[in-house]
Amino acid sequence: MWITSAFDSGNILVDRIEGDTADLRIRADAGDTFFQWFHFSCAGQPGHARTLRITNAHESSFPKGWDGYQAVASYDLQNWFRVPTAFDGTTLTITHTPDAPLVTYAYFAPYPMARHRELIARCTTTGRVDYEVLGETIDGQPMEMLQVGTWHAEKLPIWVIGRQHPGESMAEWWMEGFLERLLDTDDPAPAYLLDRCVFYVVPNMNPDGTRRGHLRTNAAGVNLNRVWQNPDPETSPEVYHVRRRMHQSSCGVLLDVHGEEALAHNFIAGFEGIPNLRAEQLQMVELFKQRLRELNPDFQTSQGYPPAKPGQANLGVATPFMAETFGAVAMTLEMPFKDSADSPHPSEGWSPARSRMLGRSCLNALRPVVDRMRGEY
Repeated sequence: MWITSAFDSGNILVDRIEGDTADLRIRADAGDTFFQWFHFSCAGQPGHARTLRITNAHESSFPKGWDGYQAVASYDLQNWFRVPTAFDGTTLTITHTPDAPLVTYAYFAPYPMARHRELIARCTTTGRVDYEVLGETIDGQPMEMLQVGTWHAEKLPIWVIGRQHPGESMAEWWMEGFLERLLDTDDPAPAYLLDRCVFYVVPNMNPDGTRRGHLRTNAAGVNLNRVWQNPDPETSPEVYHVRRRMHQSSCGVLLDVHGEEALAHNFIAGFEGIPNLRAEQLQMVELFKQRLRELNPDFQTSQGYPPAKPGQANLGVATPFMAETFGAVAMTLEMPFKDSADSPHPSEGWSPARSRMLGRSCLNALRPVVDRMRGEY
């Protein structure tokens, strides 16, 4: 066998290869605090069973995430399927008999920067998008924002951001579905919203972490979703530039899209513990959740994070920060790395296609919130 991760968003360290068995380790993010994301290619003889052992899995950031987890694999980097995976409390073991000489394995279907560039290019050639570079990352990549809809003082500003944690690649698959629908001129749902709203979309908040194959941090080892209250332009320029633009446009609604390692559910996390919580903010979140549950059976409302107690919200996190600062209806959408326990698909688990579809559904779920906030409901 031959194994490499020397490519966009790759991550694995090879300790030993003997026959059809390999001992591997996941490389930690910058800052050496987080790791869980893996993404590597393996060449070998088709038809031979192979055993890939990730020996530091028990030291990963979220070891409970390995319980019930199955790795993904692909022959063509387009179609991803689950392969037998077991965790014994120490080592994560992937066993697979490949049908082709080259297989790529990953924690979730990757969304590398090359595909991100293709997404941006498709959107900017529709003639319906204003493209802005808000600033640069530490590695010199552009912080890209897509404005959809013409600004007007009476329009509701909606911010949609994703992938603050770069290993949560399902967030950008979600973005792909959301943007495709938002830019569909034959669909009446986006037309209705664009008459009433302007959308500011940042498909990838952490380009450096994405390219480097990180789980949660940027090039400086900063967890971006903990610095919203006071981002440093030197060590967290991504949040600094996006937050500065938010203050120019204001924000009525925020959707911050993420992935969840341990919980096998799609759910919304809110801002219950902010100092100046208003009942109508919570009502809008509940309205969105109930509508999304009606639209898409992959979404549920019974499982999720426990709400913060009054006055104990972490304002370094985007959702409570935006809810407190702008009075926004702010929501963190979480999707699973595993299969969804509410609507399982064992062969593919939670997948790019289902992430895209949830993104499309979220556009519809915004309508009652927009109508209520504009007094039209």
